[in-house]
Amino acid sequence: MPRIDRSKILERLNRQIADGVPIVGGGAGTGISAKSEEAGGIDLIIVYNSGRYRMAGRASSAGLLAYGNANEIVKEMALEVLPVCKTTPVIAGVNGTDPFVIMPKFLRELKELGFSGVQNFPTVGIIDGTFRVSLEETGINYASEVDMVRQAREIDLLTTPYVFDPDQATDMAKAGADIIVPHMGVTTGGTIGATTSKSLEDSVRLIDECAEAARKVRKEIIIIAHGGPIATPDDVSFVLEHSEHCNGFYGASSVERLPVETAIKSNIEAFKALKLK
Repeated sequence: MPRIDRSKILERLNRQIADGVPIVGGGAGTGISAKSEEAGGIDLIIVYNSGRYRMAGRASSAGLLAYGNANEIVKEMALEVLPVCKTTPVIAGVNGTDPFVIMPKFLRELKELGFSGVQNFPTVGIIDGTFRVSLEETGINYASEVDMVRQAREIDLLTTPYVFDPDQATDMAKAGADIIVPHMGVTTGGTIGATTSKSLEDSVRLIDECAEAARKVRKEIIIIAHGGPIATPDDVSFVLEHSEHCNGFYGASSVERLPVETAIKSNIEAFKALKLK
């Protein structure tokens, strides 16, 4: 599909917010996921390397490790996802810390392929502890992801970065981010989901803290939440009801892995319940 202009995407999303309709974005690890999401009326489709692992039955967190070249995987997945998306903007997950990428050239390549925007994934933002300190000290840092978003904004790509605290929200807002996505951690539930996460109440507090920090820089920034305990429509409903600033939800496991696990299992059980004559 042809790339959709950033201004048109934002105009539609802001009109939707004004009408009281939440924004829903979702990851697509396969073409059938993307096609089904678009049929359901999704607002944004995101392609990143963890989608390939997730839909292969591995944990989404595999996308953070060296099992494949994340940026090259996204380009490969583009050939499967972009042709089946007719009306929905498709966002590319970009590994902004990749030292072997000439970022301005790579971003232009994604734009020419038909991607309408970018997101920072894989991201060091989800890593903490001593390892995170070591990464930052050796130049593999979140600041590189902020710079990637700045460069994408300069060529008029929609920018929808993950943030993990208010300071990062501020930095991404200053870089020109259009949509801030407070990330609550690996999604819980299902056969390969996380079992440890924040509470929904803690998630709401962090979402609003990130939103307030970002909107001190630019009031028009859109806020959509992702991950951790926010896994089902009921969870999203809780967040939208209790958050002061959240404009919607971005799901990955929530919109393709968990529904597939449930649907296939129940369908096979129905077949197995049949009786021979």
